[in-house]
Amino acid sequence: MEQSIIRVENLSHRYSVQWAIRDINFEIQQSGIYGLLGSNGAGKSTLMNIICGVLKQTDGSVFINGIDTKTNPVGAKQYIGFLPQKPPLQADLTVEEYLRYCAFLRWIPSDEIGKSIDEAVEKCGISHYRKRLIRNLSGGYQQRVGIAQAIIHKPVLVVLDEPTNGLDPNQILEVRHLIKEIAEERTVILSTHILTEVQAVCDYIYMVEQGSFVFSGSVNDFDNYIAPNTLSVTLMSPPSVGELAAIEGVINVEELGGNRFRLKFTDARDVVERIVKMSVSNDWRLIEIGVEKNSLDSIFAELSKKSN
Repeated sequence: MEQSIIRVENLSHRYSVQWAIRDINFEIQQSGIYGLLGSNGAGKSTLMNIICGVLKQTDGSVFINGIDTKTNPVGAKQYIGFLPQKPPLQADLTVEEYLRYCAFLRWIPSDEIGKSIDEAVEKCGISHYRKRLIRNLSGGYQQRVGIAQAIIHKPVLVVLDEPTNGLDPNQILEVRHLIKEIAEERTVILSTHILTEVQAVCDYIYMVEQGSFVFSGSVNDFDNYIAPNTLSVTLMSPPSVGELAAIEGVINVEELGGNRFRLKFTDARDVVERIVKMSVSNDWRLIEIGVEKNSLDSIFAELSKKSN
């Protein structure tokens, strides 16, 4: 049986009297990008801090590459790379000095540190900045340095907490591309509350609300969590809104302008067939018709209710 990269069993943690997470269970056996989604305060950071050994759980177990983080935390951490929401940078060091220090902390043998630094800066696109003070780098390049320290020891699991937070649009795209490259060789857990981030880079989603999982599945499963119930229709010679609303199975009509309409329906297949037939017989000159997907925001809101 293939060894799990990470296995979490009955994981719970309590701050004082309030449970931050409760009875979390999941297992990852292959590389890819796994999104940890949830609103602020949902329990994402607590879960990540426990996985990475920053926080000791109240109950339950975490195994990294088969190693129990509770009984052998040092052994488990050698397989983990972690980028907290605020990168743990030393602003007065150069990029190379900082990464050398990180390599030392990760117990990389002295004769291999130079090569490890070379590979990390090359992967993160910061080779030409290795002699520059970290404080003089832009936010985007500081984030790249933070990612470099997380992968310098070649961990099997990389955990990134809000890695694009505070970056401009171009920097966000660059960091997303870097995350995808890293995931070709190892497993990445990406924590975020930004829905477009999940859609752009993740293969699989775990969503946590009020300390419990409310969803786990592929990005496609997430997109289709709520069955769509609206059609977008474009007609060159449209009838009145009343005529469209009178079509059997249509329960509401919204004018979108430019001869476009949004029709809310009860059964997509039946309604589409009726519209096509009526368009032909009444010369409405149908140009386009398609089922609209629900927005990520509406799916997020619906899943959030499950925790209430």
